[in-house]
Amino acid sequence: MAADPIARFRRWFAAAARHPAIAQPEAMALATADRRGRPAVRLVLLKQADADGFVFYTNANSRKGLDLAANPHAAAVFYWHPLGRQVRVAGRVTRLSGADADAYWASRPRESQLGGAASAQSAPIASRAALLARWRALARRYRGQAVPRPPHWTGFRIAAETLEFWTLRPHRMHDRELFTRTRRGWRMTRLQP
Repeated sequence: MAADPIARFRRWFAAAARHPAIAQPEAMALATADRRGRPAVRLVLLKQADADGFVFYTNANSRKGLDLAANPHAAAVFYWHPLGRQVRVAGRVTRLSGADADAYWASRPRESQLGGAASAQSAPIASRAALLARWRALARRYRGQAVPRPPHWTGFRIAAETLEFWTLRPHRMHDRELFTRTRRGWRMTRLQP
C-alpha cells in the first residue's frame, strides 16, 4: 500500500501557507452537480483536513448546499502556482453535526457571523443596499449578545476517495500521482501528464 496522501496534503498545505506569494492557501475550487448532473464550481475555504476528510462551511440553502443534498459527491482542487503544485480531491460529502457547526460559528468574527445570518446565499436580492440594510438590522438586533447560527448555515466534509498530486515539471512532463482509497488503505498510481 502507498504512503498516506492526507499526510502529504498537510505538508504541501503547510508549505503553501508559509509561502509569501500565496495569500489564501485554503482557497479551493469546489465542484458540485445537481440531481440532473449539471455542474457548478466556486471557490470556498478549507477549514480542516484530516483522515476523515476536507471540511468547509456554507449556507445549506445555497446552490452548492442544494446540489449536495441532491447529489452528495463533490470534487475540489487546490492550486498553488508559486510552488508549481496542485491537489485534486474527490469523494462523498456528508453534512456536519449541529454541534460541529456551532463550534465553528462561535470561532468566526462577529461581522462574519452577521454576514452569514444576513445573506440568503444564492437567492436574488433587489440591491446591495438591501443586503447591507439586513446586515445592519441584525447588528442592532444582536447588539451586546451572541449572534445565533442560522439552522441552514452548516459544514460539509468531503471524505476523500481519491487525491491527485500534480507537480509542475519542465517541458510539460509534470508529475501526477493518483491515490485511491481501498479497504486496505491507499493505492498510488502514477499518471501521464
